[in-house]
Amino acid sequence: MSLARPCPPVCPPVSPIVCEPIVIVRDHYVPQIVPVIHPIQVIDKVHCVPVEQHIYTYTEGEAVAAAAVSGKASRKSLKSKSRSKR
Repeated sequence: MSLARPCPPVCPPVSPIVCEPIVIVRDHYVPQIVPVIHPIQVIDKVHCVPVEQHIYTYTEGEAVAAAAVSGKASRKSLKSKSRSKR
């Protein structure tokens, strides 16, 4: 024979205990465009460098030789003229 125990009395309802919440942070990273401006200034600088340029000039002129007064010169000129005529 089994001994049956009587059912325990029904317990009255109790208020629940609420603990502080456990905080879980899930970080999400989203790109945010931040303009960074890098100004560039281009300067064209001209440097003068001396380079020689040789320029040659000339002049032309006429010179008249003075005629010889001596008789020898006149004889030679006659001889040469006569030879050229032959």
